[in-house]
Amino acid sequence: MTDRIRRLTVLLEQDTRDDDAEGIISAIRMVRGVAFVEPHVLEWEAQEARMTALFALRKEISEFMSALWEPK
Repeated sequence: MTDRIRRLTVLLEQDTRDDDAEGIISAIRMVRGVAFVEPHVLEWEAQEARMTALFALRKEISEFMSALWEPK
């Protein structure tokens, strides 16, 4: 017996203005079997958390690269 799928999650490649995303939302609604599409507005806290994580990752990469180039 195969598993049944009830819900799919779509994550956009980048933050998109709501008026620009309307075409994507409309296209998803046209797919057979889609009952509901709900956009989720990016909240400031989520953006802040992403930027904090991005800066931490950049710092780690920079430190790693610096360690590679240090004379031994």
